[in-house]
Amino acid sequence: MSSLTSAVRDLQRDLENKTNDLSKLQKDIAKNHQVRKKYTVQLGENELVLKELDLLNEDANVYKLIGPVLVKQDLAEANSNVRKRIEYISAELKRLDATVQDLEEKQNSKKDAILKLQQRIQSIQTTKGKA
Repeated sequence: MSSLTSAVRDLQRDLENKTNDLSKLQKDIAKNHQVRKKYTVQLGENELVLKELDLLNEDANVYKLIGPVLVKQDLAEANSNVRKRIEYISAELKRLDATVQDLEEKQNSKKDAILKLQQRIQSIQTTKGKA
């Protein structure tokens, strides 16, 4: 009887640890989604800037805001900078997507493990109740 009680205690401790791990994974996923949202907004803004730059004539004046000052910038340089920014943001989004997918797979396996532990605890307690 006491071995069943200690087995249940061990399983409950294991269940608690796995639940804490699941909670951490869910927080990481939420944080990742926030960062992804920020990058998505930045990507949209930069694509809009690129479209605006493409509409300009080659002799048009382009200014870049650096702190409180507008600094004149070459159109080709501005175009290049925006394209590089878009490349970087797109790469970050791909990396974040892969990370989220990995975290979600880990989350699903934790959920499965927790469910199996809960079922084992229930079956032990049912067996103990009948004894």
